[in-house]
Amino acid sequence: MPLTQQQRDRYARNIRLEPIGRAGQEKLLASSVLIVGVGGLGSPAALYLAAAGVGTIGLLDGDRVDLSNLQRQIAHGTADVGERKVVSAREAIVAINSDVTVRTYDRWATADCLPEIVAGYDFVIDAVDNFATKLLINDACCARQVPFCHAGILEFEGQLMTVRPGQTACCRCVFGGWQRHAQLADGPFAPERQPSATARVAAATQAGVLGVVPGVIGTLQATEAIKAILGIGELLTDSLLTYDALSMRFRKVRVPRNPHCPACADHGGVPARRDAPANK
Repeated sequence: MPLTQQQRDRYARNIRLEPIGRAGQEKLLASSVLIVGVGGLGSPAALYLAAAGVGTIGLLDGDRVDLSNLQRQIAHGTADVGERKVVSAREAIVAINSDVTVRTYDRWATADCLPEIVAGYDFVIDAVDNFATKLLINDACCARQVPFCHAGILEFEGQLMTVRPGQTACCRCVFGGWQRHAQLADGPFAPERQPSATARVAAATQAGVLGVVPGVIGTLQATEAIKAILGIGELLTDSLLTYDALSMRFRKVRVPRNPHCPACADHGGVPARRDAPANK
């Protein structure tokens, strides 16, 4: 659908970019992105995607806003404490851009619901904070052949990578079930920092997080979504980008695709071992 004059004015700075133009902006308006987890990562991703003119944004989260969330979860404010996160985030998105259609799923991410939900979107953003749920997202996206961006944060560090199922390394290729790739031992989820699966799941909720770190990583996830939708630039595929806020260092590590991966090698996904809440 052609842009209205109001839309041409709103998205003028996007349209002036040669790789985007009017055709690209129209493509963004016709696109859809699902954000699983509307917390520290999902908040900046949702707001920037809304501002960019992504036409449909899905929000999946079964949690309520807590006062401790406000240090980093910028889609929510003091008045939203106690409110459902998907409701609070929807209001923030609409306040930024009424062009956007917001679909809300006020529930936890589970193996039963995820494949059907992700199938309705062009791109998925993994914005949860535990590996059990991250693997559910990975498996659902691989099963439905939907590209997605994985990310994680802990303390002063963050990481992200983008996956094109069946074409590039997925999270199970890189991390296995619960194990980190040997080259990534200095990342925020390094084995020595998380000696057990239980510790890994709980890490982000029990440890501190510098509030701006998820802002940096969540904004990069939104960037990957826009690039994937428009087909521009180079995606973070077959690579893991790590970020250390204290040293202000980014590191890009190549990661191999596992030709025998149970999630992406046969495009069929794997049964989830358990469901896990998308805590942020």
